[in-house]
Amino acid sequence: MTQASPDFYDEGTLVAVLTAQPLEGPLDYLAPEGGVMAGAFVEVPLGPRRVLGVVWGPGRGGFDLKKARGIGRVLDVAPMRVEMQEFLRRAGEYTLTPLPAMLRLATRAPGLSDPPSMQKIYRLGDTEPARLTDARARVLEVLRDHGGLGFTLKEVSDLAGVTSSVVKALVAQGAVLEEDTPRDTPFVPLDPDLPAKALTEDQAAAAARLRMGLQAGSYGTTLLRGVTGSGKTEVYLEAVAEALRQGGQALVLLPEIALTAEFLTRVEVRFGTRPAEWHSGVTMTERRRVWKMVGQGGAQMVVGARSALFLPFQNLALIVVDEEHDTSYKQEDGALYHARDMAVLRASLCGARVVLASATPSLESWANAEAGKYERLDLDARFGVAVMPELAAIDMRVETLPSNRWISPTLQAAVNARVAAGEQALLFLNRRGYAPTTVCRACGHQIGCDHCDARMVEHRFQKRLICHQCGESAAMPEACPACGVAGKLAAVGPGVERLAEEAAALFPQARIAVLSSDLFGSARALKEQIVEIAQGAADIIIGTQLVAKGHNFPLLTLVGVIDSDLGLQGSDLRAAERTFQLMRQVAGRAGRAERAGRALLQTFQPEHPVIRAILAGDEEGFWRAEAEGRRQAGVPPYGRMAGIILSSPDMQAVFDLGEALARRDGPIRAVGAQVFGPAPAPIARIRGRHRVRLLVKAPKGAAIQAAVSEWIAQVRLPAQMRLTVDIDPQSFY
Repeated sequence: MTQASPDFYDEGTLVAVLTAQPLEGPLDYLAPEGGVMAGAFVEVPLGPRRVLGVVWGPGRGGFDLKKARGIGRVLDVAPMRVEMQEFLRRAGEYTLTPLPAMLRLATRAPGLSDPPSMQKIYRLGDTEPARLTDARARVLEVLRDHGGLGFTLKEVSDLAGVTSSVVKALVAQGAVLEEDTPRDTPFVPLDPDLPAKALTEDQAAAAARLRMGLQAGSYGTTLLRGVTGSGKTEVYLEAVAEALRQGGQALVLLPEIALTAEFLTRVEVRFGTRPAEWHSGVTMTERRRVWKMVGQGGAQMVVGARSALFLPFQNLALIVVDEEHDTSYKQEDGALYHARDMAVLRASLCGARVVLASATPSLESWANAEAGKYERLDLDARFGVAVMPELAAIDMRVETLPSNRWISPTLQAAVNARVAAGEQALLFLNRRGYAPTTVCRACGHQIGCDHCDARMVEHRFQKRLICHQCGESAAMPEACPACGVAGKLAAVGPGVERLAEEAAALFPQARIAVLSSDLFGSARALKEQIVEIAQGAADIIIGTQLVAKGHNFPLLTLVGVIDSDLGLQGSDLRAAERTFQLMRQVAGRAGRAERAGRALLQTFQPEHPVIRAILAGDEEGFWRAEAEGRRQAGVPPYGRMAGIILSSPDMQAVFDLGEALARRDGPIRAVGAQVFGPAPAPIARIRGRHRVRLLVKAPKGAAIQAAVSEWIAQVRLPAQMRLTVDIDPQSFY
C-alpha cells in the first residue's frame, strides 16, 4: 500500500514506532487496519510483550517485509504533535539522553492503554455522619483537603489509611457521595475575565508588558524579578489570563509540592475554579486524567513539578517557571535536564512565551537578561503596606555562648521581644536531622554509612541514624560500633531537631513548630502544618530551606539565620550564588504584612563579600561581581561544562576507565576544551558503588555534546560499570 500523506499512513505501510524501551531507536511495524496517524500512540508487540509506542515517521525497511509485525492497536488518545517530537529529540540531543528515555518522560501516566469506561468515584457529601470516629474523620479530611476531587475507593482508602468499609459506611449516611463517571473528564473551564486583585502601578505595568508579549503570538522569555512580597504571582496570573483568553494553555511550574496548596487557592480565587495538578502528590487516576485532558485541550492550565514540561499540550501559549533559581528544577537522576532551560526550549519550538519569576534570579537568567536575550521586568517594592525587612549581622566572634549552644544572646533577646508582642519568629538552619555527625568520645570514630562515604545523620525524633545519600537507616546504637564502648557517643554540630531542643529550653513558654521535609509522612501533612503556622499556631518556627520557598506567614516578623556561613566554602562554583539566594529568600519571609520585619544573620565572617552584599541589599552589585569572576574563570554562564561520573563496585576498575578516558581526550581538545580528572567524587561511594568524576570545561560556543559523545564512545564499559553524563552540571557531589 502507498502512504496517503505525510500525516497519515495507510494500512500495511511500514512505519517507525518509538517505544520507551531501552533500545537504540524506533522499530519498524506495519500500519494496522484503517491506517494510522503520524504521532499516534499505539500498542506494539516486542518479543512476547506488548508495549506502548508512538508512530515516529516512515519505516526504514531494509529487511524482508514478510517478517514485519503489525501494530496491535491505536490508543484512544490525542496523537503526539510534531513540536513535541521535536522537543524530545532536541532535549535528548542536548542532554545526551537516548530518545526512548526521553519518551519515557512524556508517557508517565498510568493506564494510558486502558479503554475508556465508567468507574465509581467518591466525593465529599453535604451531610455529617451520625457518629464521627477517627477513621471516618480521616476520610472526610482527605476529601476536604483535595478541593472536591473525586477518588476511586482504593485511593481514598489508602490516603486516609482506612478500610473500604469505612468509606462505604459514610456513603450510606450521605457524608460521602458515590458517583458513576467516565474515567477521564475535562476540567471545569477557568474564567479569565473574573475580577482580578487591584494591582499597584508597577504591577499593572509589568502585567501589561506580559500581555503584549502574548498578543504578539511569538516566542519570547521574560525575567520577572521582584523582591519577596512584591506580588509577582498576581502579575504572572494576568499573563495566564491573557493566554486563556486567546484559547491557549498555560503551565505554571513550582519548585515544591508544599507550595501548591496556597497557590491553587489563589488560582481558584482569580479564575473561579482549580486548575489541573501534576506532581508526585497526585493520585494515579488523576495523573491519567490530566495527561489525557491536556492532550485533548480539556485542561487549560496545569500547575506542576518539573516533569509537567513533558505533558502533551495541544496549544501551549505560556510557561511560568516560579522561583526559577531553585535547584530542585534540575533533574539529578535518569535524564539529567534543567526544567528552566527545557521550558525555554519547549516554548521556542511552539511559539509560546516564558516567564521566569524570582526575587533572586539565577546568574544564568541574569546574564541572559543583561545580554538582551531575555526581557527583564523589575518589581522593587512590596505589595501594599508591607516593606522590606531590616537586615543586620550578629558577629559571632564577639558573642558569648557555650560550645553546645547555637542561638546567640542577641538573637535570643530579639526572639523574646517578638514572641512577647504576639508575633512569630523563624530560626533557619539548612541542616536536616538532629546532628550531622555522631562521634565516639572514646576512640574518635565517626559513624558512617556502610554503603556510602557519608556520615550518618542522627534524627532524634525518629530515634534513627539516616544516610542522606542513599536513605539507609539504622537504630541509634548504645555502644560505639568501632571500639564497643557504651555511653560515649556524642552528637556534633546542630541540625534543626537539635535547634528545636535548644529553643524549647530557651523559650519554655513558646509554641515551637519544626518544618523539615523528612518530618512529614506525606505532602498533605506538610501542607496542613504550613497552613496552621500561617494562621498563628506557632510562636517560633524552626526550618530548613523548605521555609525559604515562597511561603507567606503574615505574623512572621523576625528571621534568625543560625549559620549564615554554611555553604560559603567548598568546591561548588555556585556556592556564593546559592548562599546569597538562600539568605535573601529566607530574610524575605519577614514582615510580609503590615508589621515591619527584621532579619538577623549569625556569622563568623561579617566582612565576607556575600554577607556584605546581603546586608546592603546590593543585588546588582553582587551579580556584577559574581559574573565578572565567572567570566574570568571561563565557567558558566560564560563557559560550558560537562560532568562525567563513572561508578562501579570495583574501585580499581572505575579509576582505570577514568584514566583511559583522560588519556584519549583528543575529541575534547579538538573543540578547545579541557578534561580535569579523574578524581574521586566528593562523595566517593554511594550505595556501595565507587564514584570517579571527570570534568570537561569548554569555551562558550563549543559543540560540547558532539565532542563528549565521540570521546566516551572510545571506551567499552565493563560489566557493572555505569557512565553518566551531566551537561551543565548544577551539583558536583
